[in-house]
Amino acid sequence: MPRWRRISLLYVAILFGGIALIAFALQPSGPRPEEIPLSEIINASQANQIEELVVEGEWLTATTKDGRELRSYKGEVSIFEIEGLVLDDVEYDIRPAGLNWGNIILSFLPLLLLGGLIFFLFFRARGANTQAMSFGRSRARLFPGDKPSVTFDDVAGVDEAKQELSEVVEFLKSREKFQDVGARIPRGILLVGPPGTGKTLLARAIAGEAGVPYFSISGSEFVEMFVGVGASRVRDLFDQAKRNTPCIIFIDEIDAVGRHRGAGLGGSHDEREQTLNQILTEMDGFDTNTNVIVLAATNRPDILDPALLRPGRFDRRVVLDLPDVAGRVAILQVHCKGKPLAEEVKLDVLAKETVGFSGADLANLVNEAAILAARRNEKTIHMPDFEESIDRVIAGPERKSRRISDKEKEITAYHEAGHALVAWILPNADPPHKISIVARGMALGYAKHLTEDRYLWTPSQFNDLIAGFLAGHTAEQLIFNEASTGAQDDIRRATSLARRMVTDFGMSDKLGLRTFGERQEMVFLGREISEQKDYSDRVALEIDREVDRIIRNAHKVATKVLTENKAKLIHLAQTLIAKETLDGEVLEAVLKGPVPPEAEAQVPVAATTPVAEEKPKPQKKRRVKKAPVVGPILPEPSSGSV
Repeated sequence: MPRWRRISLLYVAILFGGIALIAFALQPSGPRPEEIPLSEIINASQANQIEELVVEGEWLTATTKDGRELRSYKGEVSIFEIEGLVLDDVEYDIRPAGLNWGNIILSFLPLLLLGGLIFFLFFRARGANTQAMSFGRSRARLFPGDKPSVTFDDVAGVDEAKQELSEVVEFLKSREKFQDVGARIPRGILLVGPPGTGKTLLARAIAGEAGVPYFSISGSEFVEMFVGVGASRVRDLFDQAKRNTPCIIFIDEIDAVGRHRGAGLGGSHDEREQTLNQILTEMDGFDTNTNVIVLAATNRPDILDPALLRPGRFDRRVVLDLPDVAGRVAILQVHCKGKPLAEEVKLDVLAKETVGFSGADLANLVNEAAILAARRNEKTIHMPDFEESIDRVIAGPERKSRRISDKEKEITAYHEAGHALVAWILPNADPPHKISIVARGMALGYAKHLTEDRYLWTPSQFNDLIAGFLAGHTAEQLIFNEASTGAQDDIRRATSLARRMVTDFGMSDKLGLRTFGERQEMVFLGREISEQKDYSDRVALEIDREVDRIIRNAHKVATKVLTENKAKLIHLAQTLIAKETLDGEVLEAVLKGPVPPEAEAQVPVAATTPVAEEKPKPQKKRRVKKAPVVGPILPEPSSGSV
């Protein structure tokens, strides 16, 4: 039940309770006189049985000599005019008629209820009108600048972005320095980056460093079900900002209202487009002396309207990418500040294990490690706590309750040992850091590698990576002469990477330096909806053959490596079965150490010979009839973008 209904019912209950209480309090106390016909009082007076008479309005009350009280209605007739009433030796008292408040209140009760209903409806109508009028008010939250909660010291891993945004802080503090040389600070700054990279935190840090008020609002808070509300809220937000100058306006997730115009479901009359038009108008209407800087954040700059990104509105674009190794170390230091860490904790090792983690992921990682330490009743956070928290973030919590058979446990051990051994031997693969057969999430086991930050990839690195993907499947085939369904995700990743090598990166000597397939996306949805096939069926067949060739060669490499090191594979898998988890120095010692004789005895002599690569069968050449040349092939017109 809504809150206003509960309050209304409470008011009604209090009203009825008060009326009942008043009516009960005004009732005469004691026993009520017996009501009899007037004739009986006349007969009692003639029999000399009445001692006292009391006249109160139209009622006559008689007290007999034996103590009884008799009450009768006499009307408007005076007692002296009542025929047969004997008043000799009888004391009588004539009183004015009293008011019966209980009857009066009960008589006016319908009017009271009607008045209360009218007041309630008026109050609700006025509240609804007030709420309707407040729809156009901005929902932005104001953070005062005199008490900064976040500064640049709280933001790590984005040194270039902080350096670029320090100019904004300096302008807000000393505007005259820039105006003397004719410089104009950018009116709008767009923060671009994946989720969790610290866009909102960096915007608050700018306001904290400059010591100015900070208005924060999300792009979705502009749009309501009523037409024109978004534009009204934009006007109110900028009016408040101008009254609190100098200040900062931060619009988070601006792509909620800043998408390409004309891409909405409502055409040019879409409410989001009206809101965007008002934002563009307000940013154009800034005076050069107005110290209001607009910050906006998005992770989809490709779907924003071009008018929003032109100079004069969002002049500058600051990119916040995922942090590198040094950035991750700095972020871990910020979040570990004030937490009791053990001496063996190495943040640089944790940074190498968390490639692809954002700042929010690293904050969650440190918090999970602290929770694990507290759960174990420890006073400090140790390195195993961080290792466990990384596994929880990547693969999920351990599922020790899952019961698997010894056969499945053995298959999983050889599968993960194959991944680790191939990655250890191949020169362009990332070295293994941890392998485990403890179930996590939906996986029965997993292998974790120390990955470097790479921005460029070569075909040899891709080939070794695909060989590492297929190593688990290959190890199962080599030991058990058949493979299980556990390699499903590995095969999918290998196939996807091999296809991208051919269609996106031009890493096929046969097909040349071309990309195949033009992906189309709907701006309103912000995702791909189809892929235009800009190549023939013959080229599609060649693409499939090249993908198949890459995967087959990678499978041969993995087979050769595991066949030549089968004894090492058996030793690694048996050790993993015994300990369930191998990581760090323990895993390195098993990979580098000698193979025990019992593992060597399980390898037949024929298994150590390399597997010969299959040569592709020669294909018959097909005679293709050449099409007549119609004319020169002209290049496509340029779209004008750089």
